[in-house]
Amino acid sequence: MTFRFVRVPGTPSLALDVAGDGSGELVVFMHGIGGNRSNWRRQLPAFAEQFSCAAWDARGYGDSDDYEGALAFDDFVADVLRVLDHFEVEKAHLVGLSMGGRIAMRTALLHPGRVATLTLVDTHEGFAAFTAEQRRAFVDSRRAPLLAGKEPGDIADPVARSLIGPHATAEHLEELRRSIASLHKASYIKSLEATVAQVDLGDISAITAPVHFIVGADDPLTPPAMHRDMAAKLGDAPVSVLPKAGHLSNIENPNAFNEAALRWLTSWGGLGAVPTKQRFTPV
Repeated sequence: MTFRFVRVPGTPSLALDVAGDGSGELVVFMHGIGGNRSNWRRQLPAFAEQFSCAAWDARGYGDSDDYEGALAFDDFVADVLRVLDHFEVEKAHLVGLSMGGRIAMRTALLHPGRVATLTLVDTHEGFAAFTAEQRRAFVDSRRAPLLAGKEPGDIADPVARSLIGPHATAEHLEELRRSIASLHKASYIKSLEATVAQVDLGDISAITAPVHFIVGADDPLTPPAMHRDMAAKLGDAPVSVLPKAGHLSNIENPNAFNEAALRWLTSWGGLGAVPTKQRFTPV
């Protein structure tokens, strides 16, 4: 499938891949801190059979613009609303991986009227869930080398290997390496600092939208137990544990991911909104 490219205007402008004929409810896919919109290329064709799909490059990632000044984590939330407004939908289904999952949860907490459902993938509710040592290790392995003069490509291999599961293929590893190597250095450092500075997202039990957690059985960073703890705060929301997958479960086991995600998401049809055709299918 060839994806169509859409740019959401503003400062910074945001780059998206869209798929589908525009007749289904909007689903917005958000990548992790070391990713970009291409991380969802195995999902968009499957989801586009029933939904209008939009995978973004977050601000400072991929083909989206960089920006001046420091990053506040809630800037990402404002960008989600810009995407929804661009497609002229009141509510959208949000699918977020890792950092993207935290953005999705934060959006649901701050703007519950704009979120139809949440599919939260290999994520966590804030760095309060980690020990001080774990937080320091996460940041130091990524930020310290960059501040010392190295480039994202220099940290791509060790960071990629720390995230994938033992069943990942060489292709999966290389895809993740490329994703990390293509990061915008300055913007990535801002994302790291803003992410860790936000120790928690707030009381996630206040989220009113239906929630589905998906996690790789071998996720070394945000393991299944962490997702079950979050699910318990949300009325025992469903948790799908995918075999043969680490922290990038949608990449490492895409067939199982698509099956689990779509089975749940299609059960909530009618909660979202269909995008404006003119905005979704640009010529």
